[in-house]
Amino acid sequence: MSGKDIKGSVKTQFGNVAANYSTSRVHASGADLNLMVERADLPASAIVLDAGCGAGHTALAFAPFVEQVIAYDLTPAMLEQVEKLAQEREIGNVSTRLGDVEQLPFADATFDAVVSRYSAHHWVDPQTALVEFVRVLKPGGKFILSDIVSAEGHAADTFLQTLELLRDPSHVRDHRVSQWVAMFEAVGFSAEVLMTFDLSLEFNTWVTRMATPDLYVQAIKSLFNGASDEIKVQFALPANVPDDPDEEFTFSIPGAVLLGRL
Repeated sequence: MSGKDIKGSVKTQFGNVAANYSTSRVHASGADLNLMVERADLPASAIVLDAGCGAGHTALAFAPFVEQVIAYDLTPAMLEQVEKLAQEREIGNVSTRLGDVEQLPFADATFDAVVSRYSAHHWVDPQTALVEFVRVLKPGGKFILSDIVSAEGHAADTFLQTLELLRDPSHVRDHRVSQWVAMFEAVGFSAEVLMTFDLSLEFNTWVTRMATPDLYVQAIKSLFNGASDEIKVQFALPANVPDDPDEEFTFSIPGAVLLGRL
């Protein structure tokens, strides 16, 4: 699939389920989100770009502490959710802009910080996006990323990419922490891993949020049941997935928060 096709798939997938993300507990809160705001340590005069903003939870979390946040996303329906949530919360310093993270429509040295949460695994060329972030950041600016990451081991990496693709065909890749560090450093950031974490997910909620077809839901359950004991421990999987489609169960996938400084 070409980069253009993948981006079209992202628009389609998330355009259809944008409202689900505005009410998602996983996206609206979390220790990683709190840490992003804390470690950004921005002055009240700061201007922030939320790159791949989704429904805008990260932009809205930063808004009370800075002068302006621009919520930027490829999917128009997601930006509608940002505007709706901002209006409901009476937050007036968040504006929206449509576009691709690989081609930012902003002047050099515009932002004090660029932030991104649970978006980068959809980026076709994250290295190009990072080059753009460096360009639009002011000298001394920061990039803070929180995303799902893959394990360093090949088996766990393959397992994670497979279940992500079955759930969401617009998924590109969960990169390893070591890969993110290398990409940060290649464009001039000094990279620091602020946090690694296991994101606990309720399975039915997770697949419903993306409107995953039942055929693929069953495929993911089969993947879970056929996993090795080591993989089951690593992803906190139940010994046997419930047969009842209405019975909820939890599992976890790994995430990390990284800080890049210019």
